[in-house]
Amino acid sequence: MIHGPGAGNEERRLERKRVNSGTIRSVGYDERSRCLEIEFSSGAVVQYTQVSAEVHRRLLAAPAMASYFHDNIEESYTARRVR
Repeated sequence: MIHGPGAGNEERRLERKRVNSGTIRSVGYDERSRCLEIEFSSGAVVQYTQVSAEVHRRLLAAPAMASYFHDNIEESYTARRVR
């Protein structure tokens, strides 16, 4: 969940782009808040905080997106399931 000024307790979802990956359905990123949001093929949506723009770029460019995610994001950043 991302909270901004005046946001109260409302959850803000990022706009995600569909990707061609077996386990990852779509990816969104907000550079200002450094939040990476991933929708998995299971339907789960998870936000990762304090992710750099470079990590986001490398995820999208990775030949094996799921492998990059597991090796560089999954255990390295704080996660919050939003769906």
